[in-house]
Amino acid sequence: MTTPIVRRTTNKSIRSQEPGKPKMLPLMTRRAAAVVTEIALVTVSGLVPFGIGVLANSRTDVERVPLNPVLSLVEREVARPLALPINYGTRNVTWLTNFFWSVGALASLSLTGWQIYLLAKTGSTLPKRWFGVRVVTNGGTPPGLLAVVIREGVGRWALPLSVTYLLWRYSPFFPNLGVFTGLMAVLMLAESMGFPRWRDSKRALHDRIAGTYTIDATKPFSVASLRAGKPQPDQWNEHEEEAAIADVVISPLGDRRRQVWEWMRQNPSLTLFLVALVSMVGVLGTLIGTQIYIQSQENQRTTEQGNRQQFQELEKRLQGTATTNLAERQQAIMAMGTLKYPPATKYLVDLLLQETNPVLRSTIQQSLVNIGIEAIPELKRKNQLLTNDLATNNPAKAQQLQANQQAINQILLVNRGKLHQVDLSQTNLSQPNTGTNPNTSFNLVLERIDLWGVNFKGAQLNQGNFPGSRFRGPGNDGRYDTYDDWIADLSQAELKQANFQEANLSRVLLNKSDLSRANLKKANLASARLIGANLSSAQLVGADLRNAVLENASLTGADLGEAKLNEAELFGARLGRAIAIGAFLSHANLTKTDWLGADLSGAYLDHTNLSSANLSATRLTGAVLRGANLSNANLSNADLSLADLQRTNLRGADFQGAILAPGNQNPTEQFVETPQTGAKSALVKGVDFSEVKNLDKRQIAYICTQGGIHPSCP
Repeated sequence: MTTPIVRRTTNKSIRSQEPGKPKMLPLMTRRAAAVVTEIALVTVSGLVPFGIGVLANSRTDVERVPLNPVLSLVEREVARPLALPINYGTRNVTWLTNFFWSVGALASLSLTGWQIYLLAKTGSTLPKRWFGVRVVTNGGTPPGLLAVVIREGVGRWALPLSVTYLLWRYSPFFPNLGVFTGLMAVLMLAESMGFPRWRDSKRALHDRIAGTYTIDATKPFSVASLRAGKPQPDQWNEHEEEAAIADVVISPLGDRRRQVWEWMRQNPSLTLFLVALVSMVGVLGTLIGTQIYIQSQENQRTTEQGNRQQFQELEKRLQGTATTNLAERQQAIMAMGTLKYPPATKYLVDLLLQETNPVLRSTIQQSLVNIGIEAIPELKRKNQLLTNDLATNNPAKAQQLQANQQAINQILLVNRGKLHQVDLSQTNLSQPNTGTNPNTSFNLVLERIDLWGVNFKGAQLNQGNFPGSRFRGPGNDGRYDTYDDWIADLSQAELKQANFQEANLSRVLLNKSDLSRANLKKANLASARLIGANLSSAQLVGADLRNAVLENASLTGADLGEAKLNEAELFGARLGRAIAIGAFLSHANLTKTDWLGADLSGAYLDHTNLSSANLSATRLTGAVLRGANLSNANLSNADLSLADLQRTNLRGADFQGAILAPGNQNPTEQFVETPQTGAKSALVKGVDFSEVKNLDKRQIAYICTQGGIHPSCP
């Protein structure tokens, strides 16, 4: 057995008690301060690089790269338990952001590992050393790596975090992160302070689990005095030494085992009864469970056999050689749709393509609707085969495809709100271009229904009608903006001339989708991802695009009148000839965007990043550019009359031919161009034009007379 190391009082400990020395804080206070400092150091080491990365991502014009896959994985794993909305798809950030976020993650992990190593080898982290706190074993030695991992990983973090999460997850405050953080802090503090109370009240739960003690590093260590809840003495007596040895030799776990064994010896009859009872319960439970499993398997086999027999009988009645009339065939088709038998579904889908009678074809479609979304995988497979056959320009194939599309359309309509696991990727739900009769051509109509969670990736949905439909749902928890939200995937889909008026496309994936000439008036596209999407000539009047990601998207000729694009990401987007009259673009990132010939009259561009943007020949009459970043922007021939340029950064901007005020109609005035009577000129008072390029004499004279700053001004 290991005998505890007994430390005698040293001159140093005696001197610490001398009068005139400053009195130290209580051990409990110093322990709490050390823990708070440790957490703060790790948090700051991660938050500082993270903040720099966020700033670099929003304020610089550095080219974007995909987010580090490790960081993306961590983001998803953290978002799931905390019910946080995540950025679906691959997120693009600047390489500086990638670097700093990676540094932040590595710094936090490295600092945490270093603190664990110091605690294992020396019994103190740097904060614990600063506050005079030490962690030791029964023998007064450093705890070692295994004990520290159990102490910190299990006792200090895992248990309080698990209890906190369960209380928060099933409380009415879920998913409020503020409540979670506050509850976590309270439970961690209570656990560190020794709650719940144990026999040694000054010993926290994590110390008990790991078999360690948190002591005052300035005083000698005494196990006996800690267990008695007394202050640590300066000297040990013989009785305390014996108690310390007994504490090491006889563990609490050994005491409990001995007590159980003694009870069993004293009560043999009751012990035998309990053992028999437990055995009986186990045997009965096994027998009952086995019987239930056997019965369920038998029921399943019976049901499958009955369905097979019915299917074979109905198949005979529907064969081409069968002598059944129209009504009998309809009854057989409808009966087959009630079987819920996969071979029956496949047979009906094949029969739909073979049948030429419009009445029977409609009956087959109705039967497939009765089967429900279970019929969609088979319909999708046939749809893709027929789409590939359309290259032959075969009218018969086109009619078969239309029948297939109509069946899918009807199933989606009937099962609205239950489609969050439906996969229609690469499915053709557009009108086939085969010259068929326009009166019988297919037109997808899914108006005001719930299509949340449907996978339309790469699907052909041209000219589809989705007005008022919802492509985003609250998920199983019934709450929006949580991890399990049902989000439709429309990335790489063909949506030309589709109607999404007033549809809810919030957070929906639309990366690289073709929405040219689509109707998106008053649609909710908040936080949607439209990276590389084609929105040329699209109608976006009054649409909500706040926080949407339109990086490298094409909006050439689009109508963005009064659209809300606050804090949207439009890095490198093309908006030539776009109409954005009265659009809200405050705090948006418009770095390297191309607005050639666009109309931004009355648009709100305050605090917007327009660095290196092409605003040549753009109409900015009455636009609010207060606090915007226009460094290195091309404003040649732009109309800035009535625009608010106060506090704007114009370093390196090109103002060749730019109009700052409505022209004076007096032909004799050739030097200073002044505003027309009753009109307001551009607000340039206090704006620094010192580093603006290609200013002519008239512009400089106007700037000087209106209170602007330029080296030529007197």
